[in-house]
Amino acid sequence: MPASLSGGPKKLLIGGEWVDALSGETFPTLNPSTGAVLAQIAMADEADVDRAVAAARAAFEGPWSRFKPAERQRILLRLADLVERDGDELAMLDTLEMGRPITDSVRVAGIVARGLRHFAGMATAIHGETLANSHPLDVLSYTLKEPVGVVGAIIPWNGPLFSAAWKIAPALATGCTVVLKAAEDGSLTPLRFGALCLEAGVPPGVVNVLTGFGAVGAALSRHPDVDKITFTGSGETGRKIIEASAATAKRVTMELGGKSPNIVFADADLDLAVQGAAMAVFSNCGQVCAAGTRLFVERSIHDEFVARVAEFGKTLKIGISNDPETRLGPIVSSRQFDRVTSYMALGPEEGARVVSGGTRVTEGELANGWFVTPTVFSEVKDDMRIAQEEIFGPVICAFPFDDFDEVITRANATRFGLAGGVWTRDITKAHAAIRRIRAGSIWVNHYMAMDPAVPFGGYKLSGYGREGGTEHIEAYLNTKGVWIRTG
Repeated sequence: MPASLSGGPKKLLIGGEWVDALSGETFPTLNPSTGAVLAQIAMADEADVDRAVAAARAAFEGPWSRFKPAERQRILLRLADLVERDGDELAMLDTLEMGRPITDSVRVAGIVARGLRHFAGMATAIHGETLANSHPLDVLSYTLKEPVGVVGAIIPWNGPLFSAAWKIAPALATGCTVVLKAAEDGSLTPLRFGALCLEAGVPPGVVNVLTGFGAVGAALSRHPDVDKITFTGSGETGRKIIEASAATAKRVTMELGGKSPNIVFADADLDLAVQGAAMAVFSNCGQVCAAGTRLFVERSIHDEFVARVAEFGKTLKIGISNDPETRLGPIVSSRQFDRVTSYMALGPEEGARVVSGGTRVTEGELANGWFVTPTVFSEVKDDMRIAQEEIFGPVICAFPFDDFDEVITRANATRFGLAGGVWTRDITKAHAAIRRIRAGSIWVNHYMAMDPAVPFGGYKLSGYGREGGTEHIEAYLNTKGVWIRTG
């Protein structure tokens, strides 16, 4: 068991100090593999938000504002080293609290370390431009890039370490300060990451971590002294955040849900595509916003291909998340378990056929956890709820298609537009699909590649703004136009 789980209730990080919630209240966080309590967590409320925002504002206007880009870069590089040093602990915390298999969590910790080094490089690459102008006076015009200020970051439970780092790193690179609201089902790793920020040399108040429920995020969203909100999570919560932020005209970036199409043409490398299509959904037990949950397969290969995907799912070992042999861990919570299983029951009611899965796992050591079998539905209609609504579990809806134009139209027939996949050996067909699928990320002959150098975000109800790429850094910066008379 990680050392950070020992001791009493886990505290809030505010102004560089570990403090109890002002109310003194706590809530339990559970191991979804066993249902056992892992720790008690401080339950912040609006009063705690006020003091965290005050600490972030004081740090932004105080010593942090005098840090040079190279100094911010050194902190990020040191933080990357600390993530590598404590990678096993961070991975285990993610695994124990939200159920991702430990082998995957170890891989994610490595991705986070590499990402921090990427942002370290970006810290010294921020620049404005000298601009030619046609003003009748002799004037020099140029732009300055300046940190937006205090950032309220609200993250989901399905990737606590990754999400915390992806919100905090650009704040550190640009000179912003941040108040991070961790998800109630994913609090332990963000708290530990906050401790590593302090160890890396982040001044008090630059990074603050709050734990609790939706009221904390709501208070951050409407707080008059928060300059920007960055949110990853459900569309319903995202809309509430946008409404709450409107009164103070905050800058807002949203990475919301998805119902992503994954299109397999008959000319694809089918051996590669079977595994890719399965793990596009079964990875992290389907608890991935960009999961390729709508599987479109060309009719001539549809039945055989879908059967192979279902058989591949049956080979995945379902087990306790900290077992290195486990490939499919539990659903994160009883609440999410009920949601996923309700859709599994809804599919046959709507007329879909269960090819595989669709059941709860209750044998042996898994009896007290929230485990389900990887599920494949066929004979799904485009207008069924299982085809249109985000399930956020290991559930694939498979559809046959006959021609290119048809499948593109159907792939786009959704409120979402986060991602999509294309499997074909025909490069012309691939490029045509890339241009016509309305989504923020398209993967060809693989699924779910991510890198901090490449932007990620959505179209339509999947949100706006980008994380990754230069757009990610720009979202934390203001642009100031400067005019100097020279003659």
